[in-house]
Amino acid sequence: MKIKRALIVIDVQNEYFTGVLPVTYPENSFKNILKIIDAAFEKEIPVILIQHTSHSPDSPNFRKDTYNWEIHEEILQKPYNLIVEKHLPGSFTGTPLEKWLRNNEIEMVTISGYMSQMCCDTTARQAMHRGFGVEFISDATGTLDISNYAGKIKASELHKSVLITQAMRFSKVLSTKDWIKSLK
Repeated sequence: MKIKRALIVIDVQNEYFTGVLPVTYPENSFKNILKIIDAAFEKEIPVILIQHTSHSPDSPNFRKDTYNWEIHEEILQKPYNLIVEKHLPGSFTGTPLEKWLRNNEIEMVTISGYMSQMCCDTTARQAMHRGFGVEFISDATGTLDISNYAGKIKASELHKSVLITQAMRFSKVLSTKDWIKSLK
């Protein structure tokens, strides 16, 4: 029996390309996001775009109705079923996402987008906790080097640690190539 899935494309917004948070790793993540959207459309898998909006109107990033808040133009040119606006890292918190998935009898969600360790990781965990199967696309999610009062970490190390953690319990981690191949 075929599993009914949906592709969730998280926060592929201009902030991560032209703002203060440029995603750098993996280098080909954006290209792979475009590929999996095309593959999903080909296989009639619903595509849900998630758009992060800051709670604060004074926020330097993800401020509603600014250029950097907008979903990347190339993503909007692809076919999609729904745009969900969120205000916290988890795409399920305070949004209609779960209701939409249940109404459409979705059993499996496929996670792609930005940032691996924040909104992608949180959404994958929330989906698993709600009883959905979860696939996490290793090279269609991405991040950047992080430095704060707790320390510094390179994007590649951070991304790898998220993938390893996701594979322990929360998700089946797949490459773009393997995910597309699994749809055949």
